Amino acid sequence: MPERVVIIDYGMGNLFSVRNAFAALKVKARIAGTPRGLKGCDRLVLPGVGAFGDAMRELKKRRLIESIREIVRTGRPFLGICLGMQLLMDRSDEAPGVKGLGLVAGSVQRFGTRLKCPHIGWNEIEAVEGQSLFTEVKRPIYAYFCHSYFVRPKRAGVTIGRTRYGSRFASIVRDGNVYGVQFHPEKSQETGLRLLENFLRRC
Repeated sequence: MPERVVIIDYGMGNLFSVRNAFAALKVKARIAGTPRGLKGCDRLVLPGVGAFGDAMRELKKRRLIESIREIVRTGRPFLGICLGMQLLMDRSDEAPGVKGLGLVAGSVQRFGTRLKCPHIGWNEIEAVEGQSLFTEVKRPIYAYFCHSYFVRPKRAGVTIGRTRYGSRFASIVRDGNVYGVQFHPEKSQETGLRLLENFLRRC
């Protein structure tokens, strides 16, 4: 497994829960919140809890946006978790006029008013077969969600996992070396750990 896993600290994420999940896999992940701190990583993880606009402002304030994009351009695997997945998109209805990271073409939309928000709890993921992220993951796949917004990728082919809440939404995306999961793998017990292990070993 790679030894240089970096978790991005921009003041809005379950940093220690995510780090503990990697520790359970016997991987020492480092937390960093500066461009210099991201250098030398083999894998980069962007967790997140909170609002899209606030998160992008924090990333900009800490001069992390271009560093993240540069690491992605080099082909190193990148994982966005929950809000971190939404930040991969171009924009969000939650923060009109605020640009996302633009690593995956698409937008972020709020669930309809007839649904209880946030969507909290365990839900099933319909996985696209043949993806290395799902190797040896037991079916059916259930994970823990907590969110009010969901992503809408521009290209259907980047969606590799879907979940039903009212209608089906993209709960896992992959665009080259960029991965995003809407749920919290660090709170999804054995399934979450297996997905993180596959991200480390197979992606």
